[in-house]
Parts: sequence; C-alpha cells; structure tokens
Amino acid sequence: MKIGLSLSEPSPGGDVLGALTTSVQQAADDGFSSGWLANIFGLDALTALAVAGSRVPGIELGTAVVPTYPRHPAALAQQALTVQAALDGRLALGIGLSHQLVIEGMYGLSFDKPARHMKEYLEILLPLLDTGKVSFQGESLTARMGLARSSDQRVPVYLAAMAPRMLHLAGAVAEGTILWMTGPKTVESHVLPKLLEAAEGAGRPTPRVVCVLPVAVTDDPAGARTFADKAFSIYNDLPSYRAMLDIEGAGGPGDVAIVGDEDSVGEQIDALATMGVTDFVAGAFATGDDAERTRALLSSLARAADAGLTSSGRG
Repeated sequence: MKIGLSLSEPSPGGDVLGALTTSVQQAADDGFSSGWLANIFGLDALTALAVAGSRVPGIELGTAVVPTYPRHPAALAQQALTVQAALDGRLALGIGLSHQLVIEGMYGLSFDKPARHMKEYLEILLPLLDTGKVSFQGESLTARMGLARSSDQRVPVYLAAMAPRMLHLAGAVAEGTILWMTGPKTVESHVLPKLLEAAEGAGRPTPRVVCVLPVAVTDDPAGARTFADKAFSIYNDLPSYRAMLDIEGAGGPGDVAIVGDEDSVGEQIDALATMGVTDFVAGAFATGDDAERTRALLSSLARAADAGLTSSGRG
C-alpha cells in the first residue's frame, strides 16, 4: 500500500500557487507517493496542480475530487488532457457527484438521478480521454465530437463512490474509488466487496482504492477525536457521508479518524493495507508538536512503503 498526502489549500492572499508548489515539493521530499487536492470553493484543483506539479517532478498528483455537474464531461476531458501534458503523465483524475446541497442549493442545477448522471458522464468522459472521440446521447448528457489530444499519456479516472451503484461504476468502468470519511469496517464490509465484484464481473483489473482519512499522532486520542468531530462536523449532515458513518457504527467523524501514538497509528494504517486498500492518503489535522509527530511518522511510513516494508519495518 502506498502512502499519500492530502494537500491543504493555501490561505487566500499572497502567492497561493507558490505556497501550493512548496507543499507539493515538501510532500515529494518527505517520500509521499502522491498528493491530492480537493476542488471546493477556492483554487481550481486541476489548474493549480498543473502549475505546482510542473515545477515538482516525480510525485503523482490527484484531484479529490472534481464535481461533475458544473462541467460538461467534454470540457473536463479537455482540461484533464492538458493537465496530464503539464504533469508528464502524473495526473490521477478523481471525480464525484458532490452533494445536493451544493449542486441544487448553490449552483441551481438539478441533482436528479445522480447515478444515471455519473453513468452518462463516464460514457462521454472516458472515450474522450482514451481516444479523443465520442458519440453519445443520453437522457441528461450528449456529446458528438472529437478532441485533439494534448497528451498521449492515459488519464486514469477514479470515482468518489460510496453507494452501491457508484461503487459498481468505480469497479466496472473507472479505475477505482477515492474514499473520504469512510472507516475501516465499512471499507472491508461494504466498499471492497462491491468494488471487486464489479471489476471481476466486467473483466477489469483489480481496482485502486484510495482511502483518505483524518490522522493525528498524539498522546491524547480522546481529545483528538473530539477535535475531529468539531473540525469535520459538516460530514454528519451530508447524507452520503452520514450513511457511511452509520455503516461504521460511528457517532461522528472523530470515530473514524486514525489517532493514537506512533505504534497505534502505524497499526491502524497497516490494517487498511491488509484488507486491500491500495493507497492510504493522510488528512493530517493535528496541531503544534503533534503535527510534527504526525508528519514524521507519515513520512517514515511512506518511505517504508516505497521500500516494501510495513510500519514495523518488516517486509
């Protein structure tokens, strides 16, 4: 299992792209295999990664995730191919539905039949990424066009998938899934079986499972969980995440955060690898001295993973 890092968006003002570039460089220097940037209401994640990643070689860079509803899949394909050219093949394109609260409440777009929307979206996006051509007419999306592909290097697509129909698409059509706020019991009992079954049924390779969770190395795990509950409280109110927390039996985000001392955190991350997670991406949220401890441990785990070792140092 590879170890990546969730990239924090720089604070507004000043040289935000320069600050992001510094963060990407530090992640690469610390041995992380990948860096992932959310696309919310600040930087456009794809544009920002094209700029920062073109200055920092080696490290894989991904979006976690780009919402689909606001962008026609042909427009996203064109942008992703351009970014792939800028990154020399290191882009991992993570996409997702977002939430009804955002799509209808903020954008004023219909959130009707989200699984159908994603299926039709992929019917357009994937052929354009792979061949530069598509002819498709669906109930909600249509495209009859070609693109002059700006990169010959493939753009892998990963879905933010939690519900069964989305997990089926992630395994049967896309390259895998990107998870957030989804605990280990849910990954093992809900996500992996559905994802692997879909991939096997479609005759596709074993899908990639990118699991992003909050992490803090600390001697006060109870305090860290309380802090996580407050910092990530919005996920209690978003139906798709609340459903995953319910499957886990979690009262709130703090219950799925990976917290504890170095040995405990290492063991929790190793357990994800044992169950079949291919990439663990750390959303470090500790402060003060605990932030330094967290980064040091994660860096050592990333280097060990690159060398084919577990957190205990054994192969």
